[in-house]
Amino acid sequence: MWGMRRAALPATTPLAGRLILVRHGRTEWSENGRHTGVTDLPLLPEGEEDGRRLGRRLEEYDIAVALTSPRQRARRTAELAGFGTAEVDEDLVEWDYGGYEGRTTPQIREEVGYDWTVFEHGVVPGQTPGETVEEVAARASRVIARVLPTLAERDAVLFGHGHALRVLAATFLRREPRFGAHLVLDAGALCVLGERREQPVIRLWNG
Repeated sequence: MWGMRRAALPATTPLAGRLILVRHGRTEWSENGRHTGVTDLPLLPEGEEDGRRLGRRLEEYDIAVALTSPRQRARRTAELAGFGTAEVDEDLVEWDYGGYEGRTTPQIREEVGYDWTVFEHGVVPGQTPGETVEEVAARASRVIARVLPTLAERDAVLFGHGHALRVLAATFLRREPRFGAHLVLDAGALCVLGERREQPVIRLWNG
C-alpha cells in the first residue's frame, strides 16, 4: 500500500528508492506539436492505451508515493495506470507558455525570425504571464523535496508533462535547468531516476 511519508531526510541518507517520471498519454496537441501548458486537453484513445500500458510497466516498482499534475491528461493517465488516488500537486503542472500556448515551434520561429527554443529563449506573455525556466525549476525543486523522504527506502511516481518533467530531471541530476533541453520525453513514456555511489543518475529514459 502506498502512502505519503513526510519526515525530513538527512542530507547524508542514501537513496535506495527510484523516482519514476511518467509523461501523460497522447493528446491531440502532443501529436501535432502544439505547446500545451494551461490548456486542459483530454487523452486521445491512443493516449488512454498509453495509460493502461504504463500501468503494466509500473507493477514492477515498489511505489509508496504517487503524485500527479492537476491537468486531466495527467490525472487520467494516472488513473488508467492504476493510481487513481494519486495526490494532486500543483507544482507538477506544465510550463506556462504564455503567448506561445497552442502554437508549434515552426510557427513561433517563423514569427520571431530565428531558431527559437523554449529552453534557450523562453516565452512571451499572453493570456497568462508565462514562466521562465528558472520558475519551472523552482517548482520542480519543491516536488523533489517532497518525495525525497520516500526515496530513502521506496519508489515514488510522478505523472506530469514533457517540458516540466525534463526540467525536474535536470534539477534532480544537479544540472542547470536548461540541461532539460537534451532530454527527449515522448507522450506516454516512462523514465527512472535514482542514485549510484552518492551521485544522482538516470536509470532509464524515455522508455
